[in-house]
Amino acid sequence: MERESMEFDVVIVGGGPSGLSAAIKLSQLAQEKEKELTVCVVEKGSEIGAHILSGAVIETGPLSSLFPEWKEMGAPLTVEAKEDSFLHLSETGFKKLPTPPQMNNHGNYIVSLGNVCRWLGEQAEEMGVEVYPGFAACEVLYNEDGSVKGIATGDMGREKDGSEGPNFEPGVELHARYTIFAEGVRGSLAKDIMAKFDLRKDCDPQTFGIGIKELWEIDPAKHSEGKIVHTTGWPMDSKTYGGSFLYHLDNNQVAVGFVVGLDYENPHLSPFDEFQRFKTHPEICKTFEAGRRIAYGARALNEGGFQSIPKLTFPGGCLVGCSAGFLNVPKIKGTHNAMQSGIEAANAIFDLCTSEDENVSNEPTQYSANMKASYVWDELYKVRNIRPSFAKWGFFGGLVYSGFTTYLTGGREPWTLKHPHADNETLKPAASMPKIDYPKPDGKISFDKLSSVFISNTAHEESQPCHLKLKDESVPLSVNWAKYEGPEVRFCPAGVYEYLDDEENEGQKKFQMNFANCLHCKTCDIKDPTQNINWTTPEGMGGPNYPNM
Repeated sequence: MERESMEFDVVIVGGGPSGLSAAIKLSQLAQEKEKELTVCVVEKGSEIGAHILSGAVIETGPLSSLFPEWKEMGAPLTVEAKEDSFLHLSETGFKKLPTPPQMNNHGNYIVSLGNVCRWLGEQAEEMGVEVYPGFAACEVLYNEDGSVKGIATGDMGREKDGSEGPNFEPGVELHARYTIFAEGVRGSLAKDIMAKFDLRKDCDPQTFGIGIKELWEIDPAKHSEGKIVHTTGWPMDSKTYGGSFLYHLDNNQVAVGFVVGLDYENPHLSPFDEFQRFKTHPEICKTFEAGRRIAYGARALNEGGFQSIPKLTFPGGCLVGCSAGFLNVPKIKGTHNAMQSGIEAANAIFDLCTSEDENVSNEPTQYSANMKASYVWDELYKVRNIRPSFAKWGFFGGLVYSGFTTYLTGGREPWTLKHPHADNETLKPAASMPKIDYPKPDGKISFDKLSSVFISNTAHEESQPCHLKLKDESVPLSVNWAKYEGPEVRFCPAGVYEYLDDEENEGQKKFQMNFANCLHCKTCDIKDPTQNINWTTPEGMGGPNYPNM
């Protein structure tokens, strides 16, 4: 069966904050200038917001530029940030530290970013944007001259061996004058685009963290709407970057999460279990006693900052949001920058789409210029050395340097620290690193992976081909198990990877992937030591279905 095709002026891959901001801005410009413009957004989740997971405390600048009257329009930003606390934990106690100025949240809002995206999606559709949830963009299409032509959505109804099943439906080709890739962190198509056009040749390697989050309903007596708590220290050692957040939403709900930098060295470390252990701290667990966990999820986040931003444009399109990496790590915020990048991309592409010049460029280079002239560039430049200082000098050295650059130089020091290596290059052999004895979950404050995945509402059609592709099927046993004792078992927060006893070969192991558990966090694609695991998109609608996350 041949694939059908559809034509648009602009196709946007991903229904997150940056992609939807781009779609809305394009539509607003078309209405303002009285121009015809066709815009399409494809989203692999079952609905807009289904795969969105973030803290999240957001700044409202870009939202206000799109919708000055967002409050009157009913945008789901209702909980104002009221109180900031910054704690350094020891195993049994804590010290309250001064809140860094970047983490001052006065004027910000604690939100469910998934619900914000659902609202943005509704606004986009009302403006005439065609929004297609449940369609996973699986392939980049190219013109004869090598420029991007658009994307193809994935086939539906293939069997495990790749053959066409009884309900097979081929994907659809979406052709566009310009394609915006807004897939989020470590997008599979953005990764291919970066390689094809060598977009990373002049920047540092991107470095990542894994963020794991739960949503709780807690005792009303312990709830304080608008309260924000961040922690550093225990259970992380001084060489491992990490920290936590507790955000008090409305309706007696608290979002709690833990971030671990994926440049860690010890293959025995499990970010999921570090998070569960963190919640048992005496100062932390009292929030959750007599409470009820109602949601769970995980996702990777960009931590490279200014040094790791790739070239943003290429013939036929551009990268926006987390696909490019605009997270301000010290501020612990990226949504505002992601939205602004979508707005700037829309400004550049609209001008090209409506230009009367017959020889108009097929590369929206003005987008790069727009970003460099925006507040985003200056914001990220000022904090460019903070995250790499922790990698270079550990927690206490990084803390001292952060104070130096924040209070003395204002981020204007005449040097830039580098990210010397990718995260997959940092693991040391298991035999040379200490094992970590994680406590068993109690089922009240701490939990296991499978019960956690269950409440993420994750589902995949299990008869489809596995979307986690191994470049060499021998590597898990010959390298990952032999040298690192199977680190993917621990760095995956969803129990996808297992090493089981091989009943046919006594004393040997066999490798198993439970792809139906996958949360789409992309950690395996990032941290696998030999980059043997390639995360690709499963059938559309698969993956988590996050409520209120």
